[in-house]
Amino acid sequence: MPDPITQALDMIQKQIRELDVLYTQAAMELNTVAGKERVAKWKARTVALLAQHLGQKEGQRFAEKQMGPSFSADLVEELGDEVEIYRDYLTTLSDLLTKHRSQASGTT
Repeated sequence: MPDPITQALDMIQKQIRELDVLYTQAAMELNTVAGKERVAKWKARTVALLAQHLGQKEGQRFAEKQMGPSFSADLVEELGDEVEIYRDYLTTLSDLLTKHRSQASGTT
């Protein structure tokens, strides 16, 4: 059975892949309204998964992530900016977990 950090890393990678698919789908369809709705549902699931794997505080930190004001007239670009915020957060979290696992096992 995989250790908790490996399970969390697998979950994070899966969520990043899902997020990329949602953005690609919205961009291809040029339907940012549906894309934003799908991303919002994805985010809610991801918050719950982070809380389950890494604790309530981590889930809450991710829940608080949101895009600031945007002055772009391109709705696909705005959705891409939002997606990038979430992807960056999850990628950084994945890197920290990998580093923690390496330090715990004594490898660098």
